Amino acid sequence: MNDVVISVENISKRYRLGVLGSRSLKEDANRWWARVRGAPDPSLKIGERDRDSHRKGFIWALRDVSLEVTRGEIVGIVGRNGAGKSTLLKILSRTTAPTGGQVRVKGRIASLLEVGTGFHPELTGRENIYLNGAILGMRKAEIAHRFADIVEFSGVEQFIDTPVKRYSSGMHVRLAFAVAAHLEPEILVVDEVLAVGDAAFQKKCLGKMGEVARAGRTVLIVSHNMGSINDLCDRAVLLATGSVVADGPPETVTRQYLSNGESRRAHVECQPSESQAHFQAVTLCDDAGEPTANFDIRKPFYLRMQFVVRRRIPGLQAAFAVYNSVGYRIFQSTTSHPEPAIDIEEPRQYDLRVGVPGRLLPAGSYTVTVALHIPNVSWFDLHEHVLTFDIEDTRSKRFDHDGRSVGCVLVDLTWDQQHRPLVERQESPGA
Repeated sequence: MNDVVISVENISKRYRLGVLGSRSLKEDANRWWARVRGAPDPSLKIGERDRDSHRKGFIWALRDVSLEVTRGEIVGIVGRNGAGKSTLLKILSRTTAPTGGQVRVKGRIASLLEVGTGFHPELTGRENIYLNGAILGMRKAEIAHRFADIVEFSGVEQFIDTPVKRYSSGMHVRLAFAVAAHLEPEILVVDEVLAVGDAAFQKKCLGKMGEVARAGRTVLIVSHNMGSINDLCDRAVLLATGSVVADGPPETVTRQYLSNGESRRAHVECQPSESQAHFQAVTLCDDAGEPTANFDIRKPFYLRMQFVVRRRIPGLQAAFAVYNSVGYRIFQSTTSHPEPAIDIEEPRQYDLRVGVPGRLLPAGSYTVTVALHIPNVSWFDLHEHVLTFDIEDTRSKRFDHDGRSVGCVLVDLTWDQQHRPLVERQESPGA
């Protein structure tokens, strides 16, 4: 039956800035009481300015958000960092309460919002599986019936009787997703934590979420991978500054998210960061080094990445990826791929330029994502879809029968021609 299982009516969530957020509850309480009395912050060191004096006030993470989700739907929630995606999922999962509005949910929810969600670090993987099942209201016999499938899917059989505090972040995610997906909740809520796993596991998870939906259950997923949203979801919701700005077919919504209603962006100054490796600026430019977001299909273009490494980081790589207008990754490159590889491990300022040859991309709109990371270990800085640009074809057009340019990339191949005289086949007498 195609009934509504999640109903969100005008929910809002407000956070107050500059009151809590110290290292302990006691310190937070002392700071609050000092503020009430008009006294200086007791946690400040001598000569240090009040770090919250300029941040008084509130921030709305969500404002008047309304939506409905029906049984068996897979709904993708997209938006830039700070748009309110994770806050919405936390409210739906009852991890936090809304400041205003109303949420109605039919059925039990399994949530995977952060690495290690719902796990007790001192308990083993086996014990945590049973604990999570009990939290979902399942009987011990039900959990035992699915136990083998959960362990097989997670791939942590060897460590199932080891306390989870010894698990890596990837192992946490593997087991947490396996538990959430196999204990048959009516609603599965998944945040971007799947990005911690390797590519093979992510593909496995996407397939499992499809199975969950085909079984008549509902899936809500937050992801920055627009290709996955388009492939997996029946519908997408775009959030911006805490409000719903689009709700509809995935390709339409992801295209709006990537274009963001803005003009092309050829240069971005990155905000200062406390990370040990972070970007300062990224720029698209032409042969002469001039920033531009419009390129002739026949000519190369260049990506310039300026960043700082503050300490020696063995294995650090700079990487970028190019996506098309509906969020599919066309290609990527990293500093480890050239021969010889480019070393960016030492502490200093870096200014890299990488060239993309002409006649590689067909005419269309594209975005660029840049990252500083140690592959499959940790991320230091990531800017998704930070630049947007157009490839323009000024030549005579070459189209297929639908009027669209052919393929995702242009490939110049060599055709060879051989010919022989035409010999007509002779019919045999009496035929």
